[in-house]
Amino acid sequence: MGQLDGKVALVTGAAQGMGESHVRALAAEGAKVMATDVVEEGVVRLAAELGDDVVASRHDVSSLADWQRVVDETVAAFGEITVLVNNAGIVGPPANIVDLSEEDYLRVVGVNQHSQFYGMKTVIPSMLRAGGGSIVNISSLAGIMVNQGVPNLAYPTTKFAVRGMTKAVAREYGPQGIRVNSVHPGAILTPMATATLGDDPGSFPLAFLDRYGKPEEVSKLVVFLASDASSYITGAEHKIDAGWSAGQRG
Repeated sequence: MGQLDGKVALVTGAAQGMGESHVRALAAEGAKVMATDVVEEGVVRLAAELGDDVVASRHDVSSLADWQRVVDETVAAFGEITVLVNNAGIVGPPANIVDLSEEDYLRVVGVNQHSQFYGMKTVIPSMLRAGGGSIVNISSLAGIMVNQGVPNLAYPTTKFAVRGMTKAVAREYGPQGIRVNSVHPGAILTPMATATLGDDPGSFPLAFLDRYGKPEEVSKLVVFLASDASSYITGAEHKIDAGWSAGQRG
């Protein structure tokens, strides 16, 4: 028996990094999972590896129409959705506010912020039909504090917005049995993080544990929030940051 037997999950940004890890962890605990990404070959390969309980779809998370299509595909494949992991995100180019182009700013907002609005907007009707569900919005430690390594103002802007949306939707839909929480990872060793921060832990202050986190460590938290074990937890931000927000070692 898995923690997520009977659950139907949709995970975005699943072609690599934390999203891929979340799909693996959810499926291992018994969930049926729709894995989506704009990089279609990555999620197709993942679904082929994990078997019939995981299906894949190309997904532009910044498009409301694409969200509705993917939700319809998920319901057709597995039934009503009971878990949404809004994981897709991008960093954007390093630039101060004067040099950051409008195009780059809006692209980050579209992928990191609008996508989570679209995801909740399109998935909640399915959760209501199912009698409830759990939404896990992946934000960042940059949604708690503007820390070293943040390349531009668009990134923390969107991650703070996710935190606020999470609380608002948790309030709106708590009485209907839908829980909504945000997860705020610190320095997790993913392809996106290493492209931004580098892969030498000695080059970056890593707080109390003095190492990068692993995607699977975040996935354990995601599984907990998706499961009935967290049935009285909603509207909360969950930091997984090696103590960074508590202070730096040294």
